[in-house]
Amino acid sequence: MSGDLDESMMRRALELAERGRYSSSPNPMVGAVVVRRGRVAGEGFHRRAGERHAEIAALARAGNAARGATLYVTLEPCAHTGRTGPCAAAIQAAGIARVVAARRDPNPLVSGRGFRALRAAGIDVETGTLAAASAAQNERFDLWVKERRPFVLAKVAATLDGRIADARGKSRWISGAAARRRSLAWREEFDAILVGARTAAFDGSLLTRRLGWNRATPQRRIVLDGDFRVRESLPLFGAGGGVEVWTASTGGAAKERRLAARGVRVVRFPAAGGRVDLRAALARLGAESVTGLIVEGGAGTLAAFHEADLIDRWAVIVAPKLLGGDAFPILAGAGLPLERARRLRGLAAEPLGGDLLLSARTR
Repeated sequence: MSGDLDESMMRRALELAERGRYSSSPNPMVGAVVVRRGRVAGEGFHRRAGERHAEIAALARAGNAARGATLYVTLEPCAHTGRTGPCAAAIQAAGIARVVAARRDPNPLVSGRGFRALRAAGIDVETGTLAAASAAQNERFDLWVKERRPFVLAKVAATLDGRIADARGKSRWISGAAARRRSLAWREEFDAILVGARTAAFDGSLLTRRLGWNRATPQRRIVLDGDFRVRESLPLFGAGGGVEVWTASTGGAAKERRLAARGVRVVRFPAAGGRVDLRAALARLGAESVTGLIVEGGAGTLAAFHEADLIDRWAVIVAPKLLGGDAFPILAGAGLPLERARRLRGLAAEPLGGDLLLSARTR
Protein backbone atom coordinates (compact mmCIF):
# COMPACT_ATOMS: atom_id res chain seq x y z
CA MET A 1 0.00 0.00 0.00
CA SER A 2 2.89 2.34 0.81
CA GLY A 3 4.21 1.89 -2.74
CA ASP A 4 0.87 2.93 -4.24
CA LEU A 5 0.73 6.01 -2.02
CA ASP A 6 4.33 6.92 -2.84
CA GLU A 7 3.67 6.77 -6.57
CA SER A 8 0.40 8.68 -6.29
CA MET A 9 1.98 11.46 -4.25
CA MET A 10 4.99 11.66 -6.54
CA ARG A 11 2.68 12.05 -9.53
CA ARG A 12 1.06 14.95 -7.72
CA ALA A 13 4.49 16.45 -7.05
CA LEU A 14 5.33 16.17 -10.77
CA GLU A 15 2.06 17.92 -11.62
CA LEU A 16 2.99 20.74 -9.27
CA ALA A 17 6.47 20.98 -10.79
CA GLU A 18 4.88 21.59 -14.21
CA ARG A 19 3.60 24.93 -12.97
CA GLY A 20 7.16 26.22 -13.20
CA ARG A 21 7.70 25.19 -16.83
CA TYR A 22 7.51 28.74 -18.17
CA SER A 23 9.24 30.55 -15.32
CA SER A 24 11.81 28.46 -13.41
CA SER A 25 14.79 28.60 -15.83
CA PRO A 26 17.70 28.37 -15.25
CA ASN A 27 16.56 26.35 -12.24
CA PRO A 28 14.83 22.98 -12.59
CA MET A 29 11.10 22.41 -12.29
CA VAL A 30 10.47 20.93 -8.84
CA GLY A 31 7.30 20.00 -6.99
CA ALA A 32 6.83 18.85 -3.38
CA VAL A 33 4.03 17.39 -1.25
CA VAL A 34 3.93 16.92 2.54
CA VAL A 35 1.80 13.94 3.59
CA ARG A 36 0.83 13.09 7.17
CA ARG A 37 -1.12 9.93 7.99
CA GLY A 38 -2.08 9.45 4.35
CA ARG A 39 -3.43 12.98 3.85
CA VAL A 40 -1.88 15.95 2.06
CA ALA A 41 -0.81 18.60 4.56
CA GLY A 42 0.99 20.98 2.21
CA GLU A 43 2.05 21.42 -1.42
CA GLY A 44 4.48 23.65 -3.27
CA PHE A 45 6.49 24.17 -6.44
CA HIS A 46 9.46 26.25 -7.52
CA ARG A 47 8.19 29.24 -9.47
CA ARG A 48 11.36 31.10 -10.47
CA ALA A 49 15.06 31.50 -9.68
CA GLY A 50 15.62 33.41 -6.46
CA GLU A 51 12.24 32.50 -5.00
CA ARG A 52 11.63 29.77 -2.43
CA HIS A 53 12.15 26.17 -3.44
CA ALA A 54 9.31 23.67 -3.73
CA GLU A 55 10.16 21.98 -0.41
CA ILE A 56 10.10 25.27 1.49
CA ALA A 57 6.74 26.24 -0.04
CA ALA A 58 5.22 22.85 0.87
CA LEU A 59 6.60 22.97 4.43
CA ALA A 60 5.22 26.48 4.94
CA ARG A 61 1.75 25.32 3.94
CA ALA A 62 1.98 22.25 6.15
CA GLY A 63 3.10 24.16 9.23
CA ASN A 64 3.15 22.02 12.39
CA ALA A 65 1.62 19.12 10.45
CA ALA A 66 5.04 18.56 8.86
CA ARG A 67 6.39 17.04 12.11
CA GLY A 68 6.61 13.28 11.66
CA ALA A 69 5.29 13.53 8.05
CA THR A 70 6.63 12.34 4.70
CA LEU A 71 7.91 14.80 2.12
CA TYR A 72 7.63 13.83 -1.53
CA VAL A 73 9.86 15.83 -3.87
CA THR A 74 10.69 15.43 -7.56
CA LEU A 75 14.40 16.23 -7.14
CA GLU A 76 17.00 15.87 -4.39
CA PRO A 77 16.76 18.70 -1.82
CA CYS A 78 19.73 21.05 -1.83
CA ALA A 79 22.20 21.26 1.08
CA HIS A 80 24.03 24.44 0.06
CA THR A 81 23.28 28.14 0.25
CA GLY A 82 22.69 29.83 -3.09
CA ARG A 83 20.07 32.52 -3.68
CA THR A 84 18.08 30.75 -0.98
CA GLY A 85 19.00 28.70 2.08
CA PRO A 86 19.58 24.92 2.12
CA CYS A 87 16.38 22.89 1.88
CA ALA A 88 17.89 19.91 3.74
CA ALA A 89 18.31 22.02 6.90
CA ALA A 90 14.74 23.35 6.62
CA ILE A 91 13.39 19.81 6.22
CA GLN A 92 15.21 18.72 9.37
CA ALA A 93 13.99 21.77 11.32
CA ALA A 94 10.40 21.09 10.26
CA GLY A 95 10.56 17.60 11.78
CA ILE A 96 10.02 15.62 8.58
CA ALA A 97 10.53 11.91 9.31
CA ARG A 98 10.79 10.54 5.75
CA VAL A 99 11.76 11.97 2.37
CA VAL A 100 10.82 10.28 -0.90
CA ALA A 101 12.73 11.88 -3.78
CA ALA A 102 12.36 10.89 -7.43
CA ARG A 103 16.09 11.11 -8.13
CA ARG A 104 19.45 12.68 -7.42
CA ASP A 105 20.05 16.24 -8.61
CA PRO A 106 22.69 16.19 -11.42
CA ASN A 107 23.92 19.64 -10.37
CA PRO A 108 27.45 19.10 -8.93
CA LEU A 109 26.64 21.58 -6.16
CA VAL A 110 23.88 19.28 -4.94
CA SER A 111 24.42 15.78 -6.26
CA GLY A 112 24.30 13.43 -3.27
CA ARG A 113 25.01 16.12 -0.66
CA GLY A 114 21.34 16.70 0.08
CA PHE A 115 20.65 13.02 0.66
CA ARG A 116 23.73 12.66 2.88
CA ALA A 117 22.68 15.64 5.00
CA LEU A 118 19.17 14.25 5.46
CA ARG A 119 20.38 10.78 6.42
CA ALA A 120 22.94 12.24 8.80
CA ALA A 121 20.03 14.00 10.52
CA GLY A 122 18.27 10.64 11.02
CA ILE A 123 15.68 11.16 8.26
CA ASP A 124 14.65 8.12 6.24
CA VAL A 125 15.44 8.78 2.55
CA GLU A 126 14.11 6.77 -0.39
CA THR A 127 14.80 7.46 -4.06
CA GLY A 128 13.73 6.15 -7.45
CA THR A 129 9.96 6.70 -7.44
CA LEU A 130 9.05 7.93 -10.96
CA ALA A 131 12.69 8.83 -11.58
CA ALA A 132 12.32 8.54 -15.38
CA ALA A 133 9.37 10.95 -15.39
CA SER A 134 11.36 13.44 -13.33
CA ALA A 135 14.34 13.19 -15.70
CA ALA A 136 12.11 13.70 -18.75
CA GLN A 137 10.51 16.74 -17.15
CA ASN A 138 13.89 18.40 -16.63
CA GLU A 139 15.81 17.27 -19.70
CA ARG A 140 16.83 20.87 -20.45
CA PHE A 141 18.19 21.52 -16.96
CA ASP A 142 19.96 18.15 -16.75
CA LEU A 143 21.91 18.68 -19.96
CA TRP A 144 22.78 22.28 -19.09
CA VAL A 145 24.30 21.44 -15.68
CA LYS A 146 26.19 18.45 -17.10
CA GLU A 147 27.55 19.94 -20.35
CA ARG A 148 27.31 23.68 -19.62
CA ARG A 149 25.51 24.37 -22.88
CA PRO A 150 21.81 24.76 -23.67
CA PHE A 151 19.61 21.82 -24.60
CA VAL A 152 18.91 22.13 -28.35
CA LEU A 153 15.47 21.42 -29.78
CA ALA A 154 15.37 21.23 -33.58
CA LYS A 155 11.83 22.28 -34.46
CA VAL A 156 10.65 21.66 -38.01
CA ALA A 157 7.36 21.90 -39.89
CA ALA A 158 7.56 19.60 -42.93
CA THR A 159 5.41 18.07 -45.60
CA LEU A 160 4.87 14.33 -45.81
CA ASP A 161 7.75 14.12 -48.29
CA GLY A 162 10.11 15.92 -45.91
CA ARG A 163 10.10 19.44 -47.37
CA ILE A 164 10.27 22.53 -45.17
CA ALA A 165 9.70 25.14 -47.90
CA ASP A 166 8.77 25.19 -51.58
CA ALA A 167 11.28 25.85 -54.36
CA ARG A 168 10.83 29.62 -53.85
CA GLY A 169 11.70 29.31 -50.14
CA LYS A 170 8.12 29.91 -49.00
CA SER A 171 7.10 27.98 -45.87
CA ARG A 172 4.00 29.82 -44.58
CA TRP A 173 2.06 27.87 -43.75
CA ILE A 174 3.02 24.20 -44.01
CA SER A 175 1.44 23.31 -40.67
CA GLY A 176 -1.97 24.19 -39.23
CA ALA A 177 -3.12 26.41 -36.37
CA ALA A 178 -2.76 23.79 -33.61
CA ALA A 179 0.83 23.03 -34.61
CA ARG A 180 1.71 26.70 -34.78
CA ARG A 181 0.34 27.21 -31.28
CA ARG A 182 2.55 24.38 -30.02
CA SER A 183 5.51 26.13 -31.60
CA LEU A 184 4.59 29.32 -29.76
CA ALA A 185 4.37 27.35 -26.50
CA TRP A 186 7.96 26.15 -27.01
CA ARG A 187 9.05 29.76 -27.40
CA GLU A 188 7.57 30.51 -23.99
CA GLU A 189 9.48 27.59 -22.47
CA PHE A 190 12.90 27.94 -24.09
CA ASP A 191 15.30 30.77 -23.28
CA ALA A 192 16.49 31.36 -26.85
CA ILE A 193 15.50 30.77 -30.47
CA LEU A 194 17.76 30.70 -33.55
CA VAL A 195 17.27 30.78 -37.32
CA GLY A 196 19.65 31.06 -40.25
CA ALA A 197 19.96 34.39 -42.06
CA ARG A 198 18.32 33.04 -45.22
CA THR A 199 15.33 31.73 -43.31
CA ALA A 200 15.00 35.03 -41.45
CA ALA A 201 14.92 36.83 -44.80
CA PHE A 202 12.41 34.45 -46.44
CA ASP A 203 10.01 34.15 -43.51
CA GLY A 204 10.19 37.63 -42.05
CA SER A 205 9.38 36.10 -38.67
CA LEU A 206 9.79 38.19 -35.53
CA LEU A 207 10.51 35.04 -33.44
CA THR A 208 8.78 36.69 -30.48
CA ARG A 209 6.83 35.18 -27.62
CA ARG A 210 3.13 35.87 -28.06
CA LEU A 211 1.19 33.79 -25.55
CA GLY A 212 2.14 35.75 -22.44
CA TRP A 213 2.92 32.64 -20.39
CA ASN A 214 6.52 33.54 -19.55
CA ARG A 215 6.99 36.84 -17.77
CA ALA A 216 9.95 35.61 -15.70
CA THR A 217 12.82 34.99 -18.14
CA PRO A 218 13.94 37.16 -21.09
CA GLN A 219 14.01 35.71 -24.59
CA ARG A 220 17.11 35.67 -26.82
CA ARG A 221 16.49 35.82 -30.57
CA ILE A 222 19.44 34.84 -32.73
CA VAL A 223 20.23 35.00 -36.45
CA LEU A 224 23.07 32.70 -37.54
CA ASP A 225 24.97 34.49 -40.33
CA GLY A 226 28.52 33.26 -40.83
CA ASP A 227 29.32 35.69 -43.65
CA PHE A 228 27.50 38.68 -42.09
CA ARG A 229 25.43 39.31 -45.22
CA VAL A 230 22.13 39.65 -43.38
CA ARG A 231 19.82 42.45 -44.54
CA GLU A 232 19.57 45.32 -42.11
CA SER A 233 15.90 45.77 -43.03
CA LEU A 234 14.77 42.46 -41.52
CA PRO A 235 11.50 42.92 -39.55
CA LEU A 236 13.18 40.96 -36.74
CA PHE A 237 15.59 43.85 -36.16
CA GLY A 238 12.76 46.23 -35.38
CA ALA A 239 10.85 43.99 -32.97
CA GLY A 240 12.30 44.97 -29.62
CA GLY A 241 15.42 43.88 -27.77
CA GLY A 242 17.12 40.57 -27.24
CA VAL A 243 18.23 40.16 -30.87
CA GLU A 244 21.71 38.92 -31.78
CA VAL A 245 23.53 38.16 -35.01
CA TRP A 246 26.14 35.42 -34.78
CA THR A 247 28.89 35.62 -37.37
CA ALA A 248 32.38 34.36 -38.16
CA SER A 249 33.13 37.38 -40.35
CA THR A 250 35.67 39.96 -39.21
CA GLY A 251 34.33 42.65 -41.54
CA GLY A 252 31.22 44.81 -41.62
CA ALA A 253 32.09 47.24 -38.83
CA ALA A 254 29.84 49.97 -40.24
CA LYS A 255 26.91 47.58 -40.49
CA GLU A 256 27.55 46.42 -36.94
CA ARG A 257 27.35 50.01 -35.71
CA ARG A 258 24.08 50.61 -37.55
CA LEU A 259 22.59 47.43 -36.11
CA ALA A 260 23.81 48.33 -32.64
CA ALA A 261 21.96 51.64 -32.94
CA ARG A 262 18.78 49.57 -33.43
CA GLY A 263 19.49 47.44 -30.38
CA VAL A 264 20.89 44.46 -32.28
CA ARG A 265 24.04 42.86 -30.88
CA VAL A 266 26.58 41.37 -33.29
CA VAL A 267 28.58 38.54 -31.72
CA ARG A 268 31.67 37.31 -33.51
CA PHE A 269 32.91 33.76 -33.03
CA PRO A 270 35.91 31.79 -34.27
CA ALA A 271 35.34 30.12 -37.61
CA ALA A 272 35.12 26.33 -37.82
CA GLY A 273 35.31 25.14 -41.41
CA GLY A 274 34.36 28.61 -42.61
CA ARG A 275 31.29 28.77 -40.37
CA VAL A 276 30.50 29.94 -36.85
CA ASP A 277 32.00 27.58 -34.28
CA LEU A 278 28.69 26.35 -32.86
CA ARG A 279 30.25 24.64 -29.86
CA ALA A 280 31.89 27.89 -28.82
CA ALA A 281 28.62 29.74 -29.38
CA LEU A 282 26.60 27.30 -27.27
CA ALA A 283 29.24 27.36 -24.53
CA ARG A 284 28.77 31.12 -24.36
CA LEU A 285 25.00 30.73 -24.04
CA GLY A 286 25.44 28.11 -21.34
CA ALA A 287 27.73 30.40 -19.36
CA GLU A 288 24.99 33.04 -19.55
CA SER A 289 22.42 30.65 -17.98
CA VAL A 290 20.60 29.87 -21.22
CA THR A 291 19.34 26.32 -20.63
CA GLY A 292 17.34 25.75 -23.81
CA LEU A 293 17.67 26.79 -27.47
CA ILE A 294 15.16 26.22 -30.28
CA VAL A 295 16.66 25.92 -33.76
CA GLU A 296 13.94 26.62 -36.34
CA GLY A 297 15.92 26.32 -39.58
CA GLY A 298 16.50 26.47 -42.39
CA ALA A 299 17.96 23.39 -43.98
CA GLY A 300 21.57 24.60 -43.89
CA THR A 301 21.37 25.71 -40.26
CA LEU A 302 19.74 22.46 -39.17
CA ALA A 303 22.43 20.52 -41.06
CA ALA A 304 25.18 22.51 -39.33
CA PHE A 305 23.82 21.71 -35.87
CA HIS A 306 23.21 18.08 -36.88
CA GLU A 307 26.73 17.63 -38.25
CA ALA A 308 28.19 19.14 -35.07
CA ASP A 309 26.13 16.65 -33.01
CA LEU A 310 24.49 19.51 -31.13
CA ILE A 311 20.82 18.61 -31.52
CA ASP A 312 19.35 16.90 -28.47
CA ARG A 313 15.76 16.44 -29.59
CA TRP A 314 13.95 16.64 -32.91
CA ALA A 315 10.37 17.87 -33.06
CA VAL A 316 9.06 17.41 -36.60
CA ILE A 317 5.52 18.54 -37.30
CA VAL A 318 4.40 16.58 -40.36
CA ALA A 319 1.62 18.05 -42.48
CA PRO A 320 -0.36 15.87 -44.94
CA LYS A 321 0.96 17.77 -47.95
CA LEU A 322 3.37 16.98 -50.78
CA LEU A 323 5.74 19.37 -52.56
CA GLY A 324 8.43 17.30 -54.29
CA GLY A 325 10.68 18.69 -56.99
CA ASP A 326 13.25 21.24 -55.90
CA ALA A 327 11.53 22.11 -52.62
CA PHE A 328 13.81 22.51 -49.61
CA PRO A 329 14.55 19.33 -47.55
CA ILE A 330 14.84 19.22 -43.76
CA LEU A 331 18.62 18.82 -43.93
CA ALA A 332 20.80 20.37 -46.64
CA GLY A 333 23.94 18.76 -48.03
CA ALA A 334 24.91 15.46 -49.59
CA GLY A 335 23.68 13.33 -46.70
CA LEU A 336 24.86 9.96 -45.44
CA PRO A 337 24.72 6.44 -46.86
CA LEU A 338 21.93 4.37 -45.33
CA GLU A 339 24.28 2.21 -43.27
CA ARG A 340 25.54 5.34 -41.47
CA ALA A 341 22.15 6.91 -40.84
CA ARG A 342 21.73 8.42 -37.37
CA ARG A 343 19.14 6.46 -35.40
CA LEU A 344 17.00 8.45 -32.98
CA ARG A 345 15.53 7.21 -29.69
CA GLY A 346 12.26 7.40 -27.84
CA LEU A 347 10.09 8.15 -30.87
CA ALA A 348 6.71 9.58 -29.87
CA ALA A 349 3.77 10.69 -32.00
CA GLU A 350 1.06 13.20 -31.13
CA PRO A 351 -1.78 14.50 -33.33
CA LEU A 352 -1.91 18.29 -33.56
CA GLY A 353 -5.09 19.22 -35.36
CA GLY A 354 -4.68 17.85 -38.88
CA ASP A 355 -0.91 17.42 -38.47
CA LEU A 356 1.28 14.93 -36.61
CA LEU A 357 4.09 15.81 -34.19
CA LEU A 358 6.98 13.32 -34.24
CA SER A 359 9.50 13.74 -31.45
CA ALA A 360 12.68 11.80 -30.72
CA ARG A 361 15.94 12.15 -28.80
CA THR A 362 19.34 11.95 -30.46
CA ARG A 363 21.02 10.21 -27.49
